[in-house]
Amino acid sequence: MLSKIRSAVAGAPDVEIIRAYRTSPIPDAPEDLEGAVELLAERVADYRAVVHVVDEAEAATTIAAALARRGAVRLVVPDGLPPEWAPDDPVTDDPPLSAVELDGVDGVVTGCAVAIAETGTIVLDAGPGQGRRALTLVPDYHLCVVRAGQIVAGVPEAVGRLDPSRPLTWISGPSATSDIELNRVEGVHGPRTLEVVIIR
Repeated sequence: MLSKIRSAVAGAPDVEIIRAYRTSPIPDAPEDLEGAVELLAERVADYRAVVHVVDEAEAATTIAAALARRGAVRLVVPDGLPPEWAPDDPVTDDPPLSAVELDGVDGVVTGCAVAIAETGTIVLDAGPGQGRRALTLVPDYHLCVVRAGQIVAGVPEAVGRLDPSRPLTWISGPSATSDIELNRVEGVHGPRTLEVVIIR
């Protein structure tokens, strides 16, 4: 197939591809960090995620309270997650847990690489405190911690911070899909419940 395409375009003139993508913040984006935190919290909540905006000193107790409310005991914690965010007696992913084992845990607690205020999207890149993609796609519950310094206004700013060679997972609320009759079903392609703790 590719050889037929090459033959069809053989001798065609080269065309300059203009890549004038927007790389500056969106015009209405909040310029201050507090505004970005508020916008992210609002947009993440719009996706039916549970959102908490707390100070650094409140983060550990907020995480513990969220896990207690859910009754989550067996939680996977990736390498590099700050210990104060980790539950007591966490499940580690070393050696890597199978899909069946991940399906049997109560959830996962991670950090993130970047969060986008404009779209309410959280991006993981398998870096420290995030783990491999399966950790956040198989368990039914994901608690993600976002620091204010990781929040950017829009997608171009996020892309500028990310390494495209890393495995990126873009999360905009709990996993959901709709059928032709627009019946929403959650938990099909990832966790049914997303809880986000934003540290301002």
